[in-house]
Amino acid sequence: MNPTVSIFAEIPETLHDSLKTYLETHPEWDLYRVFSASLSLFLLQNADSGTPEASRSYRQAARVYLETLFQSPQDLHSNNVSPSS
Repeated sequence: MNPTVSIFAEIPETLHDSLKTYLETHPEWDLYRVFSASLSLFLLQNADSGTPEASRSYRQAARVYLETLFQSPQDLHSNNVSPSS
């Protein structure tokens, strides 16, 4: 089981509206899946893998990104803790 943490983030209203529209038209995606894919992709694109620790972090972000893209939403929820935790 993958440990999870809850985060609170403020985003621009226009981004929230776009996200809401996307989620309404793509029922196989949810907020957790979008945030996991987005954050892990950001880390992959901006990573510096010059040290062994950074390289390990890069591989972990890559794993999360690929799992998020290719797992079904039910599989993702079985690994997540509820948002109130």
